Order: sequence, then C-alpha cells, then structure tokens
Amino acid sequence: MIAKILIKRRFVKENRQAILALLNKMRSIALNQPGYISGETLMQLDYPENMAVLCTWQSMEDWLTWKEKDERKTYEAMLDIYQTRPTEFEEYLLGTGVTDKK
Repeated sequence: MIAKILIKRRFVKENRQAILALLNKMRSIALNQPGYISGETLMQLDYPENMAVLCTWQSMEDWLTWKEKDERKTYEAMLDIYQTRPTEFEEYLLGTGVTDKK
C-alpha cells in the first residue's frame, strides 16, 4: 500500500542556502532508493523557517528501509545542526484499505 510521509522541521533563520542544499542532496539520494515515488518541499508562508517534506513511497517498508539507512541518517544529522527542535515524522497509508478488526 502506498505510504505518504510528512517530515516537519523548524530551522534557524540563517543559513537558508546550506539548508536547502542539504535537503536537495537528500532528495537526490532518495530518488535512487527502491520504492521512492516522489517528494516535495514546502515552506510555510508567514514562517519560512518552518519547512515540511511530503514524500510518497510504494510501501511503508520501503520508507522505513530508507529512514534507517546510514546515509540518510548522516544528512539528517547535518540538518539537525540548523534546527530549533527535533524533526517530526508523520507516516500515513494512502486510502482507506486498512480496516479495524474487532
């Protein structure tokens, strides 16, 4: 089942070019990962230091494999330097195919 991942970060107001370069590098690496479909980076209009990445994967397993890769964690650590709070991950499955079994 398709997975949609929302990654929310709040950055310092300085160093925007370095931050964007890291985000772009991370996406370029993700492009070659099994199951990666797409991604987009969003910047909040009134608070541009608040950014989110919405990415789509073929499955939650594909996403979790990428999330745990050392290469991704290296870039995540580089981004952490510029953040004012920890990264938040929200993981969703597309559609309503999951049912509650009672």
